[in-house]
Amino acid sequence: MKLNQLSDKLGARRTRKRLGRGIGSGLGKTSGRGHKGFKSRSGSRVKGFEGGQMPIYRRLPKFGFNNPSRKEYEVINLGRLQAAIDSDSNDLNAGDKIDETALKKAGLIHGKKDGVRILGNGDIKTKIDIIVSGASSSAIAAVEKAGGSLTTTVKKKAVERQGGRKIKTKNQGATEDLEVTESPAVDS
Repeated sequence: MKLNQLSDKLGARRTRKRLGRGIGSGLGKTSGRGHKGFKSRSGSRVKGFEGGQMPIYRRLPKFGFNNPSRKEYEVINLGRLQAAIDSDSNDLNAGDKIDETALKKAGLIHGKKDGVRILGNGDIKTKIDIIVSGASSSAIAAVEKAGGSLTTTVKKKAVERQGGRKIKTKNQGATEDLEVTESPAVDS
């Protein structure tokens, strides 16, 4: 036996259907598509078309909206940060200031979103200084407990309310909590 004599077993390769090649073939004229109708036509089908019946995307109501000014943050948990510091092959060092460029260089973030937010899942044992867009209160507490510092660059807004209505907004410090003060309703 030679290489040019090798072939598949009989039935391993099925011959393709030759459509529209005469009535004797069994797949002539309409080529197995039946008569008329949407499925017999050439080209792709209209997505969501249900044969004239009101389609599902029009039967169900609209809800919500897409906020164009919404901020999306990349999320890193403290446990993942500690694992990156402990690994030998990583670019993160405990002594250096850790910011978004250092996190991107270390491969922890992709840098395609509006910033980085640190969350408190996991343990941090190393003293580190982090500067990021945002952080949860549990993450800030855990980093400070380990002897480090966590600075956020995005400032929260404090809201003053009068009689249940928002009357004034002020920019506060980055790590301060949201303050809500109630004033008595004014009679007029």
